Amino acid sequence: MAAPVTDAGEFENWLNERLDSLEVDREVYGVYILGVLQEEETDEEKEDALQGILSAFLDEDNVEDVCKQIIKQWTDWCNRSAAKRDADDVEVQAIASMIEKQAQIVVKQKEVSEESKKRKEALLAQYGNITDDEDEAEEEEAPSGNNLPANDKSLFKNTNVEQVLNRQKQKRDQAREDSQKKKEMDKMQREKDKLAKQDRKEKEKKRTQKGERKR
Repeated sequence: MAAPVTDAGEFENWLNERLDSLEVDREVYGVYILGVLQEEETDEEKEDALQGILSAFLDEDNVEDVCKQIIKQWTDWCNRSAAKRDADDVEVQAIASMIEKQAQIVVKQKEVSEESKKRKEALLAQYGNITDDEDEAEEEEAPSGNNLPANDKSLFKNTNVEQVLNRQKQKRDQAREDSQKKKEMDKMQREKDKLAKQDRKEKEKKRTQKGERKR
């Protein structure tokens, strides 16, 4: 089955205008046609399904051309959409790379800080004295309020980027869920339309047979 398209707004607008020009109900058959285009794998399968829908409104000379036109517009739109998704993936990779680099910087800063601390402790142990002035200087160096050390600021930026990526993932998951629900509703509508079409054919057949018997 073809991958669901979560946002076909540009194509859907074109399709609605085309259906209006053919005097076909866009509210019912627009959703129906969009579902067929998303579900069927090959152009041949799409064309067969579309002809089954539109043959009730168009004559045989026009229905094939209209179906091919719809499929071409759909294919062009899918290609443009895929190119945009590729660009978005590149952006996500760039953000991920930035996160990795920031994490490396944080680790390096921590290693330098630990090394400096050990050297200082070694000096203090060697001379054995810590003056009051030195105690006061260390207290002044301690972080307070909004004066975050460089490694803490890097961690803060790192967290912000991760939150952005999480929000993007949540939006994509929600879009996939909405698309699945829409496909299920489209499938139910197509079944209803199919049954209604069959019912009309049966009634027409009965009327024809009844007329022949009267003659």
